[in-house]
Amino acid sequence: MTVTRPSFDERLGKHPHLRERFESILAIVEDTAGNIDLADEAERLAISEVRQLGAAMLHEWARTKESQKSMEMGISESSALRNGKKNSIGTQRSEQ
Repeated sequence: MTVTRPSFDERLGKHPHLRERFESILAIVEDTAGNIDLADEAERLAISEVRQLGAAMLHEWARTKESQKSMEMGISESSALRNGKKNSIGTQRSEQ
């Protein structure tokens, strides 16, 4: 039996933040606005977009991994999120 893998577009559709980053990179390549005249400017914009793509990718990876681990442990995702950062202001001093 052959397992068909979803297309790149279908997979990217599940990650809107990544889609936005790829769209921004394509906008640089296509320069539809016509405002990038120098290679240095295109390079600067590309580096910035690739950094943002990396950040978005890590965010999506962490979110996916957290969801997978929650499912493995049999707990709901909302319950796992509640066990994150504490909201305590610390121990109050006692009067002496």
